[in-house]
Amino acid sequence: MDRRSFLAGFSSLPLVELLSANTEEMRKNNKSAILLWMGGGPSTMDIWDLKPKAPTGGPFRPIPTTGDVQICEHMPLVAKQMHNMAIIRSMSTREADHMRGRYYMHTGYVPNPSIEHPSYGAVLSHQLKREDLEIPQFVSVGGGSVGAGFLGMNNAPFVVNSNGQVRNLDIKTDERFFQRAYALDVLENGFINQNRGSIAKDHRDVLRQAFSLLTSEQMEAFKVASEPEAIKDRYGDNNFGKSCLMARRLVEVGVPFIEVNLGGWDNHQNIFPTLRDNKLPMLDKGMSALVEDLEQRGLLEDTAIIWMGEFSRTPRINGNAGRDHWARSWSVVVGGAGMNGGIAIGETNSDGTRVETEPYSSQDVMASVCKALGISLTTTFTSNSGRPMKIANSGKVINDLFS
Repeated sequence: MDRRSFLAGFSSLPLVELLSANTEEMRKNNKSAILLWMGGGPSTMDIWDLKPKAPTGGPFRPIPTTGDVQICEHMPLVAKQMHNMAIIRSMSTREADHMRGRYYMHTGYVPNPSIEHPSYGAVLSHQLKREDLEIPQFVSVGGGSVGAGFLGMNNAPFVVNSNGQVRNLDIKTDERFFQRAYALDVLENGFINQNRGSIAKDHRDVLRQAFSLLTSEQMEAFKVASEPEAIKDRYGDNNFGKSCLMARRLVEVGVPFIEVNLGGWDNHQNIFPTLRDNKLPMLDKGMSALVEDLEQRGLLEDTAIIWMGEFSRTPRINGNAGRDHWARSWSVVVGGAGMNGGIAIGETNSDGTRVETEPYSSQDVMASVCKALGISLTTTFTSNSGRPMKIANSGKVINDLFS
């Protein structure tokens, strides 16, 4: 049994149709989102909202950009792309613990032992689902993400490393493989027909996706090594650069949600040399190349970009020349998908210790991204306990992002 026979056998069961359109047709009238996740809590006071006159403002200086904002001098390439991006400088949240902050910024909900909320990746990929997509709808590159919660296994993140390698998927797809896969599907389908609950069906659907994934030509999107050397150099020869390049390739084939992970921002000591010599140059190359590439390829108008971590760092510099956890006043950056760029929304006071204008939350960022992607904010999900849960946790749209 070859791949064609295998899939033909599946066709008697409801299965996603094989992709027949080219890349340009696939992108028609479809939208995507890319989350650049900065694990550890980046110091936004040293990147997007500098305070050079404050006693603890740090050594970095602001530089002009192609928008009406200034950002850190160690982000010169991103500065050239800021006409496409907006800085939300009045973020004010409460979760300053890594795990709680990560959960909250990924879901819009504080952790609750009685319910597991779906991440933004699960929600957006669910709402923007592509029926002609053989590879997963939600891909997390370079690290894991928060899961699908009550939306189920079909909306869970598919995790790959920056080279596009997937753990436990190095399987030889020969005739014997397809025979076994088809036999397993028949057995699972019989079990499901006994009405034993949704878990068996979810498991079968995930396996079908895995089988289709193994043999899909769309898997080429993960092979960043095939890109020209000049493009790879522009993104940066590091995991984050490769991950950003993969995100662009995944958008091109129609993946609705991609999360790109760059950790290492928990800078309790020696923060300034760490940012200057390592984190910011890496971020600058990868992020700027991604935004520029999406714009040049006509993809940015249909692709939302969100840059954020779980919180920021204290305006005060500690005794170890670092900054500690701070959620009271900080920044998130968004752009693309028709959102206004080149602007700063909200402001903090002269030393960054408090928000001076209307504060915004994780829910508000999510609501705004939903609006940009054409997703109705009246959308309501039902949790496993039967409780209705409104999309974006009833966040409010940040109106300045839209004309």
